[in-house]
Amino acid sequence: MKITKLLGVAATAVVATGALVTGTPAAASSESSNTALLNSEMVPALQRDLGLTAGQALARIQSETAAGTLEQSLASTLAGSFGGASYNEATGKLRVGVTDAAKLDQVRASGAEAELVAFSASQLDSTVDKLNAGERNADGAITGWGVDTKTNRVTLSILEGGSGSVNSFLEKTGVDRSTVSVVETTSVPTLKYDVRGGDAYYINNSSRCSIGFSVNGGFLTAGHCGPGTVTGSNRVAMGSFARVSFPTNDYGHVRVNSNWVPRGIINNGTRVSGSNVAATGASVCKSGSTTGWTCGTVGAKNQTVRYAEGTVYGMTATNVRSQAGDSGGSFIAGNQAQGMLSGGNSSVTYFFPVRPALSATGTSLVLG
Repeated sequence: MKITKLLGVAATAVVATGALVTGTPAAASSESSNTALLNSEMVPALQRDLGLTAGQALARIQSETAAGTLEQSLASTLAGSFGGASYNEATGKLRVGVTDAAKLDQVRASGAEAELVAFSASQLDSTVDKLNAGERNADGAITGWGVDTKTNRVTLSILEGGSGSVNSFLEKTGVDRSTVSVVETTSVPTLKYDVRGGDAYYINNSSRCSIGFSVNGGFLTAGHCGPGTVTGSNRVAMGSFARVSFPTNDYGHVRVNSNWVPRGIINNGTRVSGSNVAATGASVCKSGSTTGWTCGTVGAKNQTVRYAEGTVYGMTATNVRSQAGDSGGSFIAGNQAQGMLSGGNSSVTYFFPVRPALSATGTSLVLG
């Protein structure tokens, strides 16, 4: 199935300009260049997350691109005296550190801001290399390290109260202690996993079902899969059922922990962009953890299904193929979410519509 993704109004307006506005982030101007915008979703995201106007976002993209090009040039010409660089969002310029005062004017002449620093980029990289080589000697309280060009130091992060192990680690690695800055943190880094429609999850480390659709803070699935605690397809702790409605309905709402990020996609890459109800006879596809991606057509709606475990009302029939373990999986028509797989027999598969499940759980779809 070929999916066509429609751009949002704001993104479409940006693409229509065909150019990036020049100038600093603080002052968007009407000047333009022929630089094409590579990702139409970038400007709206910058507006939302950095508090910029569309013009400021476009101007920032262009000035950051120019700063990156200038950094590569200066790193080459300054060689051993190059002390790293960072983007100054207040001025829209590149800030460059140099260890040789005689080269400050050279940096300024290029259009960048210049700062005299103690350590070269190669010295700081060497410190990181030594820490990496001695990584096995690091105490569990040490959560990581890396170069911070803004402070011209290698920043080593450690959990609060664990600073006693730092000196021993640094001594074993043989690094120059003056190149390292220690900062405390309140939490350890953790891997992030995507919540995607159609992926498997396990209930109470036993039975398996499938994710329906990502919603804010979790996902919707079949109610008959719950209740209980949930682990992902990788067997990593995922969360637990916040609400189960079965029988009468067949929907469940799972809240996920901070290791999991709900995404507005199905696990084959299909994006979810809404929940417009497909007409009877329209094509529809399903993603489930047993049979994968299967398609068919929407049949009769408002169906009452009498399972041995209880009766469910208001379901939609399809001729889409499914098997055990697909329960809860995503039914989608084009890019529009339709519902979560409930059950069926050898010729009919039923899904519970997503809209009443969203309304009942007070959740909203995460869109892709």
